[in-house]
Amino acid sequence: MNQPQHISRRFDNFNDEQIVTNRLRLKAHIHVVLLIALQGIPFRGHDKKSSSSNRGNFIESLDVLSMYNDELSKAIAKAPKNAKYTSHDIQKQILHVLSVRVKNVIREEIGAAKYCIIVDEARDESKREQVSIVSRFMDTNGFIQERFFGLIHVSDIAALTLKDAIYSSLTHYNLDVQNIRGQGYDGAINIVGSSCKRNDELKNAHADDNAHLIAINELETGRGLNQIGLIKMFSASCMVLLKVMDDGLPSQRADATFVYDEMISFDFVFILHLMKEIMGITDILCQTLQSKSQDIIIAMELVLSTKNLLQQMWDNKWNDLLAKVNFFCELRNIDIPDFNDPYINRRGRAPARQDNFTIEHHYQVELFYASIDSQLQEINGRFSDDAMELLILSNALNPQNAVESFRVEDICKLVEKFYA
Repeated sequence: MNQPQHISRRFDNFNDEQIVTNRLRLKAHIHVVLLIALQGIPFRGHDKKSSSSNRGNFIESLDVLSMYNDELSKAIAKAPKNAKYTSHDIQKQILHVLSVRVKNVIREEIGAAKYCIIVDEARDESKREQVSIVSRFMDTNGFIQERFFGLIHVSDIAALTLKDAIYSSLTHYNLDVQNIRGQGYDGAINIVGSSCKRNDELKNAHADDNAHLIAINELETGRGLNQIGLIKMFSASCMVLLKVMDDGLPSQRADATFVYDEMISFDFVFILHLMKEIMGITDILCQTLQSKSQDIIIAMELVLSTKNLLQQMWDNKWNDLLAKVNFFCELRNIDIPDFNDPYINRRGRAPARQDNFTIEHHYQVELFYASIDSQLQEINGRFSDDAMELLILSNALNPQNAVESFRVEDICKLVEKFYA
């Protein structure tokens, strides 16, 4: 209504001195935001009044900066009330701009390369659900890089909600989800609702159809290595759940009842023991491969040892595992199914019975052998015979081994077989 005061007119009337002053003031605020964000400390204090002895990290840091720069001090002192840049909303906008720039740099680093994502649940201070995303990829120099890609607030942590949120975040920065070659989840995938709903959500959330059954069973028995300790704490955990079922709030009693019913099933106990046996074999190799200081020869020996132990488990450990599971169930009065009965798949929308498909076949073939086979395929895929031979021969070029005997034969073989 007042044309002389229109914002475009006001901008046109700014002189060079005012523009320089405004930019100096804004740059100082941006640098303080960067500093506080980098240190991971709160921006605001409890009392931001001029009479307060501590007005919070942002304003106090800005005051210290102004003490050593007269031009900045004058610029801040003369700033109009609508351009002081001390509002918390302004700080958030600055952080958002920086966040977008950082993500664009990460996007440029990844380029068209294949990459992995690591996702975890992380509630904020206000107890809102959110997930963190970390991207893992190989840079142009051949080094593995991990970049924190941000936090996403979600309405719930059901698998489909998480999938949509993750895909939306990645595609917003033109990261092709088809280039994902690995997905790691900890607290970010939960099973909610009915068995049918859980099954459908997890099948949609996992791209690897060959391993989806193993993944579903693993998720239903706990999170990662935590399930190994659960065997020792099984009875105590059941007692706690029973206590919650008796004395907890209605919502807590419902959750406790569901978890308790799952825990005292033969299915849960079997998968718990199966994962314990497999992780007991693969854990040393995993720890070794993650260490920063790596001895190639030792690592390759561990790969071979792990493959041999998994093969031995395939060949000889079925009866031993079954005996352990049965003994565990007998001690705790958990029902043991008749392995000669036809297997009924109770996870689908309607129970499906197959007369030529026994319960023993389900546990031995679809779980025991399938789990071991999945591990062996993963190791063979990452460490083929050629790759292992290349790594072992390349170790002859390690400068740390110069004091040892010079392995001319290995170097010659390396050149003849792998150097095109």
